[in-house]
Amino acid sequence: MQTKPFRIGTRGSPLALAQAEETRDRLIKAHGLPPEAFEIAVISTKGDRITDRPLAEIGGKGLFTEEIEAQLSDGRIDIAVHSSKDMPTVLPKGLYLSAFLPREDVRDAFIGREARRIADLPQGATVGTSSLRRQALVRRARPDLNVVPFRGNVQTRMRKLEEGIVDGTLLAMAGLKRLGLQDNATDVMAVDDFLPALGQGAICVESRTDDTETDRLLAPVNDDATRTALHCERAFLAALDGSCRTPIAGLATVTGDTLAFSGMILSPDGTASFSVSRNGTPAEAADLGRDAGEAVRADAGPDFFESWS
Repeated sequence: MQTKPFRIGTRGSPLALAQAEETRDRLIKAHGLPPEAFEIAVISTKGDRITDRPLAEIGGKGLFTEEIEAQLSDGRIDIAVHSSKDMPTVLPKGLYLSAFLPREDVRDAFIGREARRIADLPQGATVGTSSLRRQALVRRARPDLNVVPFRGNVQTRMRKLEEGIVDGTLLAMAGLKRLGLQDNATDVMAVDDFLPALGQGAICVESRTDDTETDRLLAPVNDDATRTALHCERAFLAALDGSCRTPIAGLATVTGDTLAFSGMILSPDGTASFSVSRNGTPAEAADLGRDAGEAVRADAGPDFFESWS
């Protein structure tokens, strides 16, 4: 039986801390444990430390997980809590995604300084976002806009917006809700028009593959529908090699005995895109995602990926 506090590793941004606290609170409620049974350990990552360059330029996925996973592997922490969309498809040996919390709102939110919607922005207005997917989708909808990289946590980006550095930005609605900032959204983008990032809105827990005690602790807080959807989305990403320089979007939803998936890849300038959809059963989640990824890769052809890699 564990006598020292159960250590939850996380990044130190307000959103990352909110996600770790949600995980802790669900575990406390599920097991009737006191708050002092858990300790949140803040770990600095490369993605947090380097803020003056686009993510794709310094390595893409893995930038927000590597240092946390090192401490998980050597036992300094017991679990790691992440945003699912930050997770590479290949994890370090001995680690796996052991639980997914119930998924929050998957949509993107537009926050405009004066214009309430992207469609209302004046010609040549500046939109800031660090996401290649969001950049491509904005450029596809409004090729006249000036789209610029925009790094920083939620609060930093909103402060930059208020200072007039950009005319608008996009953030995940899930993150705004978890921070109690959802009223700042001036427009919530429909998924049919603005397909979200793979894994968006889902908190995942990473642990060691041989840690059966932790598996038992996490089992009551795992949400099967979210886990199934993420298996599909991550299989789609894996089939595309998850290139950090290719804008990729996708969403799987589970309704009863049906799983529906929609995926898309775009050119960074938004002028070219390839879409795919699949329907099946939850048991087929990984196969559907993999098949969708292979199909859209074949449709786009090798030149599509090599043009900007």
